[in-house]
Amino acid sequence: MAAIAVTIAGSDSSGGAGIQADLKTFSALGVYGASVITALTAQNTLGVQAIHDVPAAFVAQQIDSVFSDLFVRAVKIGMLSQPDVIAAVAEGLDRHGATRIVVDPVMVATSGDRLLAPAAVDNLRSLLLPRALLVTPNLPEAAALVDMPVPHDEAAMRAVGERILALGPKAVLVKGGHGYGADSTDLLVTPDGVHRFSAPRVATKNTHGTGCTLSSAIAAQLARGATLEEAVAGGKAYVSAAIAASERLAIGAGHGPVHHFHQWWVN
Repeated sequence: MAAIAVTIAGSDSSGGAGIQADLKTFSALGVYGASVITALTAQNTLGVQAIHDVPAAFVAQQIDSVFSDLFVRAVKIGMLSQPDVIAAVAEGLDRHGATRIVVDPVMVATSGDRLLAPAAVDNLRSLLLPRALLVTPNLPEAAALVDMPVPHDEAAMRAVGERILALGPKAVLVKGGHGYGADSTDLLVTPDGVHRFSAPRVATKNTHGTGCTLSSAIAAQLARGATLEEAVAGGKAYVSAAIAASERLAIGAGHGPVHHFHQWWVN
């Protein structure tokens, strides 16, 4: 049976982030991807021009359609902009006994545009984080989730990760992509300790969809039966290679996407 993962997230009309990035990542890693669309965005590499939220009841219907027919082995959750949509997703996950849930707390796009309504942050904390196997915030998102300063070193990353862990997820991956230095280091914070994942930092403006891609790559690895630590290591390796190959695409005038199919395309 094919490994199946579902992404519950917003659509990116330019194809570099959100649902589109997730499905590309699933496919590149040998996983069949299904989707539940929570919002439509008019966006490109320059920014987000408009957001049209999908009604919570229809989000719930999509969840029921997918889970009632497909054997879903992992779930990636991305953009959930409204409180009632977050509640509908949490209820749907419970209704179908979903496991291996990776939550990417998408708050702000690479362009700086806000994607999560301020009123939805409490629902994200209380309804989704306790259901997650893994939460994957970047440095500003991690700080916002627990009202702490943005961490600037690994000790502060660990501290903010432990605060998020106290909200209920089984593990937290604090991503260091917004940091500085020759390497981009992520910390996997668990009740048993901290695991460090590092890769050379790539000098490029093509970072559109990196968070979506990493979280969906981890979900894909989980769907294929990897342990959490193996999935994070595999996801980190995949997104690092996709970023390094991004200059081969030359998409758009702003922050271009990573190259999801860098292993397969000739160019």
